[in-house]
Amino acid sequence: MDDLVVVETARSEAEAVSLCQLLESAGIDATYRITNLGAGAFDGWSSGAPQEILVRAQDAELAREVLKPQ
Repeated sequence: MDDLVVVETARSEAEAVSLCQLLESAGIDATYRITNLGAGAFDGWSSGAPQEILVRAQDAELAREVLKPQ
């Protein structure tokens, strides 16, 4: 994916996976990565650390709408 932007921060890897699945069900390619804060936490074990949700820049506005609490 080119020109990725952060659209949300998940509290854990499990939440990040769920949010990416939600975005993908709306036709938006998404991925996640550990945040800088999380990278130094939990002795390198990233699954419990905060994760950034990333999408293509052109999909960011729609992604934020999809992730907006109802």
